[in-house]
Amino acid sequence: MYLLIASAVTVVMLVILIFASNAIVYIPNDRVGIVERLWGAPSLTHGLIALKGEVGFQPQVLRGGLHYFFPFQFRVHKVDLVTIPQGELGYIFARDGNELTDGQALGAIVDAGVEDAAAFLKAGGQKGPQRAIIREGTHAINVAQFAIITAARVHGLLLSDEEKGTIEQMGRVLGERNGFMPVVIGGNASVAGVTDKSERADEDPRDVLGVVTIHDGPVLPPDEIVAPRVGDDPANRATFHNNFQNINAFLRAGGRRGRQHQVLVEGTYYLNRLFGTVEFIRKTIVPVGSVGVVVSYFGKAGADRSGDGYSHGELVDNGCRGVWKEPLLPGKYAFNTYAGKIQLVPTTNFILKWSKEITNAHKYDENLSEVALITKDAFEPLMPLSVVVHIDYRKAPLVVQRFGDIKRLVDQTLDPMVSAYFKNTGQTKTLIELLQERSAIQEKASIDMQGRFAAYNLELQEVLIGTPHGNPGDASGQRIDTILNQLRDRQVAKEQMDTYDQQQQAAIKERTLREAQARTQIQTELTKSEINVKIRTNEGDAAIAAATKEAEVININAEAERKRQIAVGEGKAAATESVGKAEASAIRAKADALTGEGARMQLINDLGRQFTDALREGQIAIVPKIALGADGGNALSTLAQLANAFMAEKLEGGTAENWQSSFNGKQPDEHA
Repeated sequence: MYLLIASAVTVVMLVILIFASNAIVYIPNDRVGIVERLWGAPSLTHGLIALKGEVGFQPQVLRGGLHYFFPFQFRVHKVDLVTIPQGELGYIFARDGNELTDGQALGAIVDAGVEDAAAFLKAGGQKGPQRAIIREGTHAINVAQFAIITAARVHGLLLSDEEKGTIEQMGRVLGERNGFMPVVIGGNASVAGVTDKSERADEDPRDVLGVVTIHDGPVLPPDEIVAPRVGDDPANRATFHNNFQNINAFLRAGGRRGRQHQVLVEGTYYLNRLFGTVEFIRKTIVPVGSVGVVVSYFGKAGADRSGDGYSHGELVDNGCRGVWKEPLLPGKYAFNTYAGKIQLVPTTNFILKWSKEITNAHKYDENLSEVALITKDAFEPLMPLSVVVHIDYRKAPLVVQRFGDIKRLVDQTLDPMVSAYFKNTGQTKTLIELLQERSAIQEKASIDMQGRFAAYNLELQEVLIGTPHGNPGDASGQRIDTILNQLRDRQVAKEQMDTYDQQQQAAIKERTLREAQARTQIQTELTKSEINVKIRTNEGDAAIAAATKEAEVININAEAERKRQIAVGEGKAAATESVGKAEASAIRAKADALTGEGARMQLINDLGRQFTDALREGQIAIVPKIALGADGGNALSTLAQLANAFMAEKLEGGTAENWQSSFNGKQPDEHA
């Protein structure tokens, strides 16, 4: 029994001794063993890893299983496999290797990698932070030689306090640079890293690019601020660094440390953030209605393309340092703003307002104010102006070359030029003339200043003049306001007069309209009246014609009656003449018998009575209608004879000769 117990104890002690002596070591499959030689010859003279079996950490790692060693000579440190999660990066800190050269920040990459420590050291691997990184996966790495820094932990063996501090500081730097994650351009991570927080409404916040700054490699020449592009030809595999992901190829291509001209666009990039950092900036958008004039800080010196007569700086070919002669047309550009700037120049018409109250969205006129004038009659009005300007897109580089930007052009050139022109104009006009001749002044200014604007490669489209006004806080301004109020009152009065005239004309038109309406309403009566007038006119014409005809008939009848009466009178006269002769004979006989005055008077009375009766019975006019002609003397002679006959008959006793002699003494009037 005692023998059995002693045997068991011996076996247990032997097993304990074997394991204590590390003669047999079991390594689980999820771990690796780091072998450390405790004694023997020779010892290490330098470094940490015993490449020739010296005392110290051995380069090989033990994988899972049983491993046999000489008792008490070796110690096996069991450590976890290095696991890099999906989408993360691991960084390497080499504890042994060659020293870094002057100016070198990171250890060079060796072809053997880091999973074979012996190969790494034999290939000339350097100590310190490494340019190489570890991608996702599980790696059996000798953590005595390499400290592996991940986002979750640090894989290292027997690190001193000083080494722990160095590696922890390295981890903090990587955390600040988001170095454990790949560079993603166009994702939410890039949005969070954008340094320019300005955002336009039409921009996608994820539409950015990455500017790379390299922290290792040869330095730039003194006169360069941006490293040139290198190794961007995929056909040359020796130098194609694939967007800084192949550090050795980048350096072989001649890459230099510093901010790089080449940028990163949309994609995912596995960059060592100790080697190169990435800054996210927005892409440059040249909107429609503008062009982008490139002012490049990078490139070779180019020949001046602005011409011999132009002395405002150099205009160079695209790609050279200076102002590019060809502007960028509207579009979106992955432009490295550290290598130059794109000056936007509007190619559509833009308005500059000389007014403190109004500023356009482009902000070119934010420093402009009304032009202070002194008029011919010593008023001091303020004149607001608006100037419409156009820039030919082909001349945009010349404008930028001369002035730098549009804002400087407006403040340093256009403002004093336009203000001086209108100050000169104001001195030749009175305040009233400024108000009343605004259109003429405006048109003249547009013509006069076109040449001045053309001298600065600008096209003046139009000059618009506002209403001059006074400064509210100035006595002169109050007087100007008084004059303006008087002009307004005068204009109101004039408008009232025009209104009254228009109302009068409207009243006349209304009266004419009403007359026309009334005329229309009585048109039937007017038509009937006009017809009646025509009827009456026709009837009157007929009556006149009838009366005329009747008058002609009456005249014919009267003429016939006259001729008949003449014939009757002549017959009666002949009869009377015969009777008269007989009576004259009797009268002469009576006359012979009668003597004295009484006989004479009796004769006269009888003769008159008889003569009257003869006239009445014969219907003979007292004034004959037919004047006596050459025979008038004969008729009177006949009448005298008739009278003699009557007197001779009445006197009976007188003789005809005596009475004849008494009548001969006074002849009767031929018109009696």
